[in-house]
Amino acid sequence: MLPDTHIHTAFSGDCSTPAAIQIERCISMGMQEVCITDHHDYDTGMKEEIFLLDFPAYLSRLHSLREEYKGRIRISIGVELGLQSHIRDYLDTLTHSLDVDYIIGSCHFIDRMDPYYPSFFEGRSERSAYERYFEVALRRIQDLDCFDSFGHLDYVVRYGPTTNQNYSYHNYQDYIDPILRALIEKGKALECNTAGFKYGLGHPNPTEDILRRYRQLGGEYVTLGSDAHTPEHIGYVFEKARSILICCGFRHLTVYHQRNPHFIPL
Repeated sequence: MLPDTHIHTAFSGDCSTPAAIQIERCISMGMQEVCITDHHDYDTGMKEEIFLLDFPAYLSRLHSLREEYKGRIRISIGVELGLQSHIRDYLDTLTHSLDVDYIIGSCHFIDRMDPYYPSFFEGRSERSAYERYFEVALRRIQDLDCFDSFGHLDYVVRYGPTTNQNYSYHNYQDYIDPILRALIEKGKALECNTAGFKYGLGHPNPTEDILRRYRQLGGEYVTLGSDAHTPEHIGYVFEKARSILICCGFRHLTVYHQRNPHFIPL
């Protein structure tokens, strides 16, 4: 079973599943390694900052679990970091001090709003909302170097008024290609996030065409994650994802140990 490198636990503000339960699920599915990546979104503008990770407690617990499960599964320690250009110094200081294996860089908050909430789309067309998301994502990738893989590139599409009915790579190519080129120039991975299937999109985030374009442009590093918050979504449709990645031209997955890339054949 391919490793899942995007899993949440009760340390994330939007999850109630204990880390040990998630790890047990991975073992039962035959995974040889897994990476836990709980949320840390700093200075979001929300009234309640529910996505601030308690790093001392988190790292202590995961190091303990790593020892407890040694010989049964390799546990890598990661974090899903909310990227924002205005906190660049904070993010640089934080990530240089963290002893973790892997950092996903994600764009959850745009203009102090999360597209998860309908308010993000109020007062603008769906297309302009998507364009704004991609514009901000590009700027953050250009400004920041504190992550290893860029998470769910078209995350915004999960929550749009018509989701992906009017969305495709080709309709937004002028916004997406610069993102892919920036990732490649900086040596960053692109995540294949299978939660798009869970949300009924019929595609991963990002879509197959975007994954294929990243490969065509010379991108080699692709990571795989379910974005699971509950055990039943761990490794979600990974065999389908394997086929998609092979069809897009990839021959291996990338996993990170101590922030260094390692390859697993597909």
